[in-house]
Formats: sequence, C-alpha cells, structure tokens
Amino acid sequence: MNSSPTIFALATAPGRGGISVFRVSGPSARTAVEKLCRPNDMPKVREASLRKIHHPASGETIDSALLIWFENPHSFTGEDVLEIHAHGGRAVANALTEALGALPGFRLAEPGEFTRRAFENGKLDLTEAEAVADLVSAETEAQRRQALRQMEGELGKIYEGWRARLIKSLAWLEAAIDFADDDLPKDTAEKQSKLLRELADEIARHLDDRGRGERLREGFHVAILGPPNAGKSSLLNALARRDAAIVSNVAGTTRDVIEVHLDLGGYPVTLADTAGLRESMDAIESEGVRRALRRAEQADLKLLLIDGEKSLQLDEATQKLADGNAIILLGKADLLKNRGACSEAILFSAKTGEGMEELTERLLHEIDMRFGGSGSPPLTRARHRAALEECLTHLRRAPEAKEAALAAEDVRLAMRALGRITGRVDVEDLLDIIFRDFCIGK
Repeated sequence: MNSSPTIFALATAPGRGGISVFRVSGPSARTAVEKLCRPNDMPKVREASLRKIHHPASGETIDSALLIWFENPHSFTGEDVLEIHAHGGRAVANALTEALGALPGFRLAEPGEFTRRAFENGKLDLTEAEAVADLVSAETEAQRRQALRQMEGELGKIYEGWRARLIKSLAWLEAAIDFADDDLPKDTAEKQSKLLRELADEIARHLDDRGRGERLREGFHVAILGPPNAGKSSLLNALARRDAAIVSNVAGTTRDVIEVHLDLGGYPVTLADTAGLRESMDAIESEGVRRALRRAEQADLKLLLIDGEKSLQLDEATQKLADGNAIILLGKADLLKNRGACSEAILFSAKTGEGMEELTERLLHEIDMRFGGSGSPPLTRARHRAALEECLTHLRRAPEAKEAALAAEDVRLAMRALGRITGRVDVEDLLDIIFRDFCIGK
C-alpha cells in the first residue's frame, strides 16, 4: 500500500485574481472529489468538469469550480493529480486550503515537492526539474528560452548520451580484465583510449563556454564608474528610464552601490551606480570608493565615465580600470566644444539623450558576445560544472592508466559524476538543496 501523503497547494500566486488553481497529488487525490464535490462522481480524465465545492465538515458551499483529473502515471508527478480551478479571491483560497487540509492523509506541499515527486517517479531528470524552477523565475526572453530548452530535455540528453558511451567503454574494459586470455581484438585498449580522449575533448569544449548559461540565469552585471559628479547617476537613470538614483551637483552624493535591474533586448542586466573614485578623508565616502572598486572587479562589463565638462580624458583613478571589459563614455556631451578630441569614447548626454542609442547597441553587442555561442544548450548551474570537471579529470587519466583495471575505475568514476547531474545515481543528499528554492505549488 502506498503510504505517501497526498499533498496540495495553491499553484497560482496568492492574492486577488481571476482564478485560483489548487493542485492535489497523491494516492488519496480521488478522495478530494468524493468528499468535497457535488456531484461527487469522478470527472473524465483530462476534461474540465464543473462542480460545487463544499467543506467536508460543515457542508457549506465554498465555490463553483472547474476540476481536471489526471490519472497516474500520466500526470506531472506520475501520481493521481487533481486540479481545482476556483475563483481568485483570498477568501475562496483560504476556505479551500482549510477544506483540503481537513481531509485525512492530506497536507500542504513543501516548496518544490510536486517537482520532486515528478523526479522520483521518473517523469523528469534533475536537469529538467531545475529548469522548471528557472522557467518560473524567468524575467526576460533569453532566460525563458534557455529554461524551456533545458526543461524539454536538451541538456539532459547530451549528458545521458555521454554516459551511454562511457557504459560501452566500461563494458569493453571489464571484458579485457575478465577475459584477458580470450579472443578479444588486440587493439581493444587502444580503441577505448581513443574514444575516451574524444569524449574528454567534447566535454572540455562544453565547459569552455565562459559561463554563459550561469550568467544568463543570474544576470549580466554592469558597473558605472568614474570621478565624483561625472554624471554616473544620470547615466543610470537614463538607462533605467526612471529616477532610480538621486542626481545632484554636490560631489559625493552617491556613497553606496545602487542597483537597477533591466531587461535589455531580452537579457537580464543588473546596472550598478557607484561612488565617485577619489581620495577622501571621509570614512563613509572612502568605504563607498572601496565598494565601487570591488564592484568593478566583479562586473562583467564596466562603463567608465569621463566628466566632459572638466576633461576629455579618463582621470588617473578610472584609467586603472580600463581594459577589454570596459566601455569609455564622454559625458555631458551637450557642453562639449571640441567634439572630436576623444575619438575612443561614446559621446553621451543625459540631458539631450545623445549617445543613448549607440550605447544601447554597444551594450547589446557586448552581451551577445558573452551570452552567444554554439547552438548547443549551455551549462546553467555550478553543480553541473563541478560534476563535469570531475568527470573530465577521470577521463583524462583513464587512457594513461597502465592497467585496464585502473582505467575501468576511472571510467566508472566519470560515469558517476555525469550521473549526478541528471540523477542517474544515488543523489538523495542533493535533492533537498535542489528543490528547497522552489515556490510552493511547483
């Protein structure tokens, strides 16, 4: 007998809305229909049926709702699943939560528990399960596309394909160990070494992606840097298209890092306004400068601003930050008289909007350079990268082993590292970490 509790949760965002969708999954999901609904006959599979919902204790009518029944194993979790599409008021949601919680063997789902059950019942591998969370959290088109590709299994198929090749190599190596005196091809070891090296090269190329998948999940970080009163806050506001930072003629107004999150051409961008770079005896301003320099180190791209009212060149402190990950801007372009004196910089004016189009195009180009790449799905998590690096270490070592038994052990360890990514090994210790950040109802 299945002893798993039946779980339920509000799968839509809490608050007032057109509808509230409750999801119920588990061995007693059918009981929800029998105890709460009038009439209590089961809806047809995958067809919406209208029912009145009543409290199981008082019999009071809660709402009229649409029910959709999914029979195991043909459901998201692989269990019996009931969806209740009720009206979206808070009172309705609270009453339904109370009514479902009153049924024996029912309890509220924990974060990520529906998706965890889908994984445990073989409906998803771990990469697909993680993609569900990414898709729910996606804020831009690029994030949505990446999460959808992963949820559809593109990344998992690559890793499972590599794992299948390792299984074949391991079978040949173990045959060479167990049947050393039999008529195995003489070049067996040489062929397997060649195949392992080829696979190692494939994995190395997959790893050499400049972290584009992880960065797309987390956002592209741009820091605005320059001397005090150069117009950094004005630049931030112009890019954000709102007054996110205080603009003042008083030098040193910005003393801490101010962040704004943007959707730039479908990419997630975190833009940081920082304190002006200069020597200061003020302890608070000095701390602001220290944080600005730290943000410069962490940024994917730096916008270095020249105060066009005072100079046509980067000041000494900002010049130290100029490298291949920097774009130079000559600010306050509306005040310039000699406009051709700084050919390397983009002329920018927050007052007139001059340079905004050029700057936006340059930013998108730089982001495309980093997020673009091959058509294959990228790595999206640090745990994937760590497992692949461990796999690669064993694959590099296996062909150099002097004995077949040592090579076989390295291949076995490489297989295990790959299996941890998709969940094809014992990964119980990983599950709590992976699913704890999910929202309720997923």
